[in-house]
Amino acid sequence: MTTGFDRRRLLQGSAAASALALAAPALLRSAAAQGGPIKIGFPVPLTGAFGAEANDQVRAAQLAIKEFNEAGGFQGRQAELLVRDDKLNPGEAAGRTLELIEKDKVNFLVGGLSAAVTLSINNVARERRVIYNSISQSDAINEAKDFGRTTFHEALNPHMTAGAVGRYVFPKSGKRVAFLSADYAYGHEMVRGFKRAGEASGIEVVADIRHPIGASDYSAFLPRIAALKPDVLCLCNFGRDQVVSIQQATEFGLKRNTKLVAPVLLFTSRKAGGEAFDGVIGGTSYYWRLEDTVPSAKAFNDRFRAAYNGAVPSDYGALGYAGVRSVLEGVKAAGSVETDKVVTAMEGLKADFYKGPQSFRKCDHQLVQSVLIVESKSKGLKTPDDVFTILGTEGPDERFLRGCDELGHKA
Repeated sequence: MTTGFDRRRLLQGSAAASALALAAPALLRSAAAQGGPIKIGFPVPLTGAFGAEANDQVRAAQLAIKEFNEAGGFQGRQAELLVRDDKLNPGEAAGRTLELIEKDKVNFLVGGLSAAVTLSINNVARERRVIYNSISQSDAINEAKDFGRTTFHEALNPHMTAGAVGRYVFPKSGKRVAFLSADYAYGHEMVRGFKRAGEASGIEVVADIRHPIGASDYSAFLPRIAALKPDVLCLCNFGRDQVVSIQQATEFGLKRNTKLVAPVLLFTSRKAGGEAFDGVIGGTSYYWRLEDTVPSAKAFNDRFRAAYNGAVPSDYGALGYAGVRSVLEGVKAAGSVETDKVVTAMEGLKADFYKGPQSFRKCDHQLVQSVLIVESKSKGLKTPDDVFTILGTEGPDERFLRGCDELGHKA
């Protein structure tokens, strides 16, 4: 996964290379488009708190590459995935992205698994006019100040996810709401999404507590929350943080009086957390049991099972697959790998790769798609991977997105 590329030489040469890239990005992209494989850079946090999700993203992305190549590629050109470990660090992600663009001459970028990191990748890609399709939840990436014409957002955003979960949970579980959130962009954006969705239900926020990312002990927070007796506790964190906080909240006994809710309830976290997750409700972009009702989900799962010894894809794994598929389908629709033509093609792309209909909104390149509401379970499982019950689906609808004017985009 690593390149052995000398960082000192990267830094020494980056100024000249950046100047050239900024002065003539179209020329560089055109040169890269002349032949050879279609290269897709894929920076994700293979190590660290989100490693399980990132490694599944890679496996699913490689499946999309394999399918494209087995179908003949594009005008005889095969696709290639260049994976780099961004270590969940915005600075590392910027360096790896620069390396992918200037040394490896990638045609496109897909990846990211943190709101701060995905913005870092986007900043580098946008300056050099390389299409970047983000597969990490972010509200900011679609706002005009961070957006560029080459920016696409395949993932749900916190406004969509928290909004869907809040609209489902608050009317059923109560109005007194507490938040325990990871103190970075993702956590902040999820809280904002919940509060906005809760306005219609008249929720009362009784606590808004932040914890550092990677926290291992929540004992200082849980007694404070229990004393307030909230109807709902929204745990706005991710990966290992989600596993540990839900396990400790369950052990502390919070479930006796409070409904635990996670805006993004991860398949990998539930598998790691086990029975402690029972009864927790959350949102997700994909769950493999969608195959019971959606044919494209069944087809995707079957290909994934065949490639990976019967395993099923996780939610973020599915995003890795879809992120790469969208770019490669854009190439085929454009009849070209040239940036401007692929951007135009992706803006008009309507697809059903794995979960039902989806399309990019033109003003901000946010993917309009469904959100699943799921509840964790540990009894009556048909298979060891049968860990969620799908409670409902909020279909793709632009009404659930923030408006283009609100995001700062001009009509």
